[in-house]
This record gives sequence, C-alpha cells and structure tokens, in this order.
Amino acid sequence: MLSGLVIVDKPQGWTSHDVVGRMRRIAGTRKVGHAGTLDPMATGVLVVGINKATRLLTYIVGTSKTYTATIRLGESTVTDDAEGEVVATVSAAAATEDAIRAGIASLTGEIQQVPSSVSAIKVNGERAYARVRSGEDVKLAARAVTIHRFEVHGMRRERGGDVVDIDVTVECSSGTYIRALARDLGGSLGVGGHLTALRRTHVGPYSLDQARTLEQLAEELEILEMSEAARALMPNRELSAEETTEISFGRRIAAGAPAGSAEAATADRPAAAFAPDGSLVALLADTGSFAKPVLVFAPGTGGSPTREQAG
Repeated sequence: MLSGLVIVDKPQGWTSHDVVGRMRRIAGTRKVGHAGTLDPMATGVLVVGINKATRLLTYIVGTSKTYTATIRLGESTVTDDAEGEVVATVSAAAATEDAIRAGIASLTGEIQQVPSSVSAIKVNGERAYARVRSGEDVKLAARAVTIHRFEVHGMRRERGGDVVDIDVTVECSSGTYIRALARDLGGSLGVGGHLTALRRTHVGPYSLDQARTLEQLAEELEILEMSEAARALMPNRELSAEETTEISFGRRIAAGAPAGSAEAATADRPAAAFAPDGSLVALLADTGSFAKPVLVFAPGTGGSPTREQAG
C-alpha cells in the first residue's frame, strides 16, 4: 500500500481541502489528510499524508512554520488580508522606518495574539469565518504564540507615501496568524494594515525545496517514504532485532532515556524507532524504566498501525 508524505506547493486560490481532494485522485486513495490549513490566498508548503502516513500528521501540526510575506500599512480589510474588502484607509506617510521596525520588534518573541475573526477556529461548533459571513460580530480570545524571527527585507512607499509595503520573513510557532501580525503592526502605528502576499517556506523539517506543484505531482507522484519522513520529524531510536520483535507485538522494551529527562520521549513527542533494516517500526514513549509503543507499524511490511495505551 502506497504510504508517505507529499510536500505540496499549494497554488493561490485553492483551499487546503481542495488540495486534499486533488491528491486523493492523484494517489488513487481516499485516505489522505493535511498537516495544518493554509489560507486560500497563500501559497507554499502544505504537508499531505497518504494512507499510513496520515498517522504522522498529528505530530507535524504543532511544528514551527516559516513564511515570506508582504504587509501593507495604510489600509485595513475585513479579513486582514487582500481577499477582504477595505474598511479603513489612513495615510502611512508619517510612519517612519524606525517606528515600523520598533513595531515589528514589539511583535517578536512570546506574544498574545487575537486570531483574525475570519479564521477557521470553531466557535460553539461553527467556524468563525462562517459566523462572520452570516453577519455575526465575532470576538476571539487571545492566545499565546511565539514569533521566533520577524525580519524585514525591504520597504516600498506607494501612492505618494500613503501606503507602505513591507517584505518580511516570519518564523513562528504553530497557531500563529501572519495576517494578524499585519493587522497588529498597522494598529500599533495607528494606520491599519493587512497582508497582500503570503508564502509558506517551511513546516517543521519540510521545506519548499522538497515541494512540488499539483501539476508536477500529477505527472510524477513524489512521496517522502515513511521512514525518511519520521527520521526528519522526530528523535530517532535504532532497535536491535530482539527489540524490533518485542515492539512489533506491542510489548515494552528498555527506555531510551529516563522518564522526565529532557531526552525522554513522550506520547506527545515520541521517538521514531527503526528496525536494523532501517524500516519504521513504531513511535515510542519512555515511561519509567521502559519504552512503550504509542503507535506500532508492522516492521518491513508497512502493515496497518495499531495504537497502544501508554502509561
């Protein structure tokens, strides 16, 4: 059974769900999922799992992301990006480069961010954007996110200086909304702001260099095999033949590191365990003096995974 990750270069105007639907047809299977939504306006890295590799997606969703983007100061939109109607214009002529850089510095590090009201976050079981479209005034709670890097590459003044376009790179924790950064930067300067371009270049260890367009994938389906995908994503543990047999039957083995230590694998941050032949056997969590399987794959055959109870 064909299983692995596909690194897609998502086209502009497509939803992540659209991409999954197309990949189902390309791969010839219904068991396809993605590791985190990318807005329709955005392009770039969308990690797609096929068959057994869908079990890895949950461990990819929480990884850090990197984007290149263009922020426009002087205009606010209802969606905080270029797809929404402009709702306010304030000349950005008085916004100096020093003030802009100071605003960016204040949005770097650990911050509290209010997601865009038209995000896919669910409010009482319904997507926030659906509530906004129905005319509801949606207020979302702030959440903690980390902006590891917010780097300016260029600034351009347009329309006689009334708007300023800023090209940036943002490296951030999972759950960060880049259009909310654009909105908040413009808000801190008193001129409003929104996102005019967004391209995701990295999701965890997977990069744009590995990505292929849907057209390229339709011509030749390039899949990151399960073992290779897991090696890049997680801490690795090499098993002996005896340990491989034990784990393949869902039994515990000696811990890779003491439970509670920085090196210990957990159910949320498991280690990828490999058989002597290099095949992915299981995902392991260290519990006390033992390592127990969180997810087991039949070694060497790519059989159906089974989930074990850790603890």
